[in-house]
Amino acid sequence: MADAAIEAGQRYEDQVLALLPRHGGRVERRLRTDDAGTEVHVIRFDDRAGYEGFLVDPQRVALRAELGDAAPHTQVLEVHEV
Repeated sequence: MADAAIEAGQRYEDQVLALLPRHGGRVERRLRTDDAGTEVHVIRFDDRAGYEGFLVDPQRVALRAELGDAAPHTQVLEVHEV
C-alpha cells in the first residue's frame, strides 16, 4: 500500500474481503507487516468460478476505482498444499 494511503488501503481490504462469501470464498489468514504497508491474504474458494466471479464483482471493481492510484498493488499466487 502506498505510504500516504495505508488507512484507505486497509479500509478497502476490509470491504473487499467482506465480499468473499458471496462468491464461495473465505479468508484463511490475513497477515500485515509491522509498517502496515503490506498485507498477505491466504484465501480459498469453493471453485474456480467463485474466484473469477470475485474478480469481476461490481462492488469490488467500484471500490478499487474509487481509490484510483491509491489502490493497493495486488499480486496473486495460486498455490496448493504439499
